[in-house]
Amino acid sequence: MLVKNFKAVKYMSTFLCFLLGCSEPQPTVYQATGIKIGEVTDSEVIIWTRITRNAERVGFGAPVPDTLYIHPDSGELVQDPVWPATPEDWIPVVEYPDGATIETIEGSVPGMPGETRVLYRKVDSNEWQMTSWAAVDVDRDFTKQFYINGLEASTEYELQVEARSDGEFNASSVLSGSFRTAPNSEEPARVVFAATTGQAYPDQDAVGGGFRIYPSILELSPSFFVHTGDILYYDQWAKNLDLARWGWARMFSLPTNFDFHRKIPTYFMKDDHDTWSNDSWPTQDSRFMGDFTFEHGQAVFLEQIPMGELTYRTFQWGKDLQIWLVENRDYRSANTDPDGPEKTIWGLEQKSWFMDSVQASTATFRILITPTPMLGPYNEGEIDNHTNLEGFFYEGEEIRQFLASQENIFVITGDRHYQYVIQDPETGLKEFATGPASDPHARGWSADDIRPEHRYLNIVGGFLTATIEQSAEGPILIFRHHDVDGAVLNEDLNMVTR
Repeated sequence: MLVKNFKAVKYMSTFLCFLLGCSEPQPTVYQATGIKIGEVTDSEVIIWTRITRNAERVGFGAPVPDTLYIHPDSGELVQDPVWPATPEDWIPVVEYPDGATIETIEGSVPGMPGETRVLYRKVDSNEWQMTSWAAVDVDRDFTKQFYINGLEASTEYELQVEARSDGEFNASSVLSGSFRTAPNSEEPARVVFAATTGQAYPDQDAVGGGFRIYPSILELSPSFFVHTGDILYYDQWAKNLDLARWGWARMFSLPTNFDFHRKIPTYFMKDDHDTWSNDSWPTQDSRFMGDFTFEHGQAVFLEQIPMGELTYRTFQWGKDLQIWLVENRDYRSANTDPDGPEKTIWGLEQKSWFMDSVQASTATFRILITPTPMLGPYNEGEIDNHTNLEGFFYEGEEIRQFLASQENIFVITGDRHYQYVIQDPETGLKEFATGPASDPHARGWSADDIRPEHRYLNIVGGFLTATIEQSAEGPILIFRHHDVDGAVLNEDLNMVTR
């Protein structure tokens, strides 16, 4: 009760000072990790916010922690595990440079208690609607997500996200943003979306920090963006919860990422590297990630991006496009289990949901977006996917047979650090790999290894776009691969089949 009375008095004092023009200094908070706009439909959206102590990230050139490992045999500290040895028994030791802390290392953006709210309006309206002020969650990295409904379909909205210190009257930080809602399911419409994968902090390619794909995508004015997973790479540095959160802060405070995500709604997906570690699964027994667990990774993902509780979902954009975003980590069997009817990546519930919702769909074109490929080809010996005999091939065949039974359905995949179009010679099913977010991250396949199923292969960074166009003959779906500056490298046009 004392706390409540104190707050009431402080609010009244602040309000009187506001009216009388008092010069009392006010604490200041910021939003240096930006905002994220997600899960947009024809009537709803989720806005992600975070309050920060400082106006800017700790700059390039500041120290970063060094991760050493205890050798499982000798007990000595070594710089890196001996690859390709399995790293489960290598125990990490994180060492900070003298005087450095989690709050002073490069890219750090410490959070701060306070309150946020969202104001929104149609672009042709003078009247703002707004949420109530709400406190950020100090136990979830000082974040808050706002679920906004009652929006109009095919409508451009402006945003203002405000932040203020606890007990203060005025906002000390205001970020603007915008998004467009989806067309309703009966409306033929032009829709453009972009997708990429493999966004590694050391592989930035933009002057001043960040990734060149983001301004390139903005020039295309997409309806939405899909990040297919590997949004960041925990493996070598996220050895505890604080360091995992540091990774998200330093990635989304980069200038290109900060600017992009306040202007374009995004559907986020996760894969191995932004869940826990390379090729990971829920029951894996490993000491390689130190104090950071698989369960931590699942929780941090839902904390750091705008999303509901389920990480598999489907969205329809007008009469002619529906997308499915699937979850490839949370429900999977151990990669090392023998393949067969019981081994799964998707899990029975998700698989049933996918097949039922695809069959119920009325959209002209349907696209499965998956963090890992359905068609491949894959490098020999990899067991983390649906394409290799040593992995999850049995379930892969089940899903591929289902996809082959459907008309006008396509697959977009992340994970591969190169671009491709593969067409199954028996069914005609096509799979499009987005490629990684930058050229320095492009690797993992030989440009000379062109298989019969390849319709396009390029070991480059960039992104994929999919465009629904309306024509006199009917809707058309066009896939385009782009380089990091937006130039079109390959085009694949698809008409309606009956």
